Amino acid sequence: MHSLAQEIQSFSRARLRKQCTRVTTLSGRRIIETWKGSTITVVEDPTHTEKMLGYILDTSSELRVGTVLPYLLLAGSQDAAHDFGTLRKHKVSHILNVAFGVENVFPELFVYKTVSIQDHPDVDLLCHLQECCEFIQQAHTEKGIVLVHCNAGVSRAPAVVIGYLMSCDGQSFDGALSLVKSAHPASSPNHGFLEQLKSFKPG
Repeated sequence: MHSLAQEIQSFSRARLRKQCTRVTTLSGRRIIETWKGSTITVVEDPTHTEKMLGYILDTSSELRVGTVLPYLLLAGSQDAAHDFGTLRKHKVSHILNVAFGVENVFPELFVYKTVSIQDHPDVDLLCHLQECCEFIQQAHTEKGIVLVHCNAGVSRAPAVVIGYLMSCDGQSFDGALSLVKSAHPASSPNHGFLEQLKSFKPG
């Protein structure tokens, strides 16, 4: 019986089979990598056409808005905050922007507050809650309607609204999460934000 070392030493590169790998780059360019022995050849994929992409292209706008409280709305994405018709339809007067790197497009028409929060589990969400809550309360006091948005409407904005409900509306974590998911089913704060909110004790 041959040892593994002997088998490796007696193995011939000529016995290696040709291997082909199709690669799609982020830009949608498709190439074929062919290995034969220690030689690699790279060519364009002949089946590739200009209309083919390496990803699903979605140019539609996400304009859904969920009503959490009569004066508190949660945007499905930043698109809702950038669509004047949607803002007017929901009688929005104040906009809380908790996205990162998203501009406020109607500064002369709405009252804005920008609190840039990165969507990462290690980010301290709770340190931003007070100023977010104060702005939402300001809108409520002024008999306005506030729209809270981030980029995709999945993690940051829902997390901030959950924190507001716990801090200013007397909701438990479970109650606040349930209310937010009822208003916006796609809500799914990252696990770090959820852990912070579960242990949050409003002062």
